[in-house]
Amino acid sequence: MTHKHRQAPALLSYLGMENDHTEVTMAEDIKTKLENYRTAPFDARFPNQNQTKNCWSNYLDFHRCQKSLDAKGQDTMPCDWYKRVYKSLCPMSWVQKWDDQREEGTFPGKI
Repeated sequence: MTHKHRQAPALLSYLGMENDHTEVTMAEDIKTKLENYRTAPFDARFPNQNQTKNCWSNYLDFHRCQKSLDAKGQDTMPCDWYKRVYKSLCPMSWVQKWDDQREEGTFPGKI
C-alpha cells in the first residue's frame, strides 16, 4: 500500500481498491463508483436495520477525510463517497443540526 493510499484506508477497502498501485487508477475507480452510486451499499460493520450508527460514522468520516486531505493539500474527491452515503442514510434535519453545531463549535463528534 502506497503512502497516498494510507490517507483513507477504510474508504479504499470499502470500495474494494486496497490493492490498486497507481493514483490514476484509484481516482478513475472512485470516479466510476461515484457515477454509478444509487444508494448506500451494505456495510458489514452495520448489519442491522437501524442505520443510525452508519449515518453518524459516514458523516464523521466525510469531515475527517476532508480535514485530512485539505491539510495535506490533496484532492478531496475520494471523500465524496462518505458524503453520498451519509446523505442517503441520514435525515436531513440531523445533517443540518450537525452542520450548525460544527459552525458554532458545539459539535459532539471528534473530527
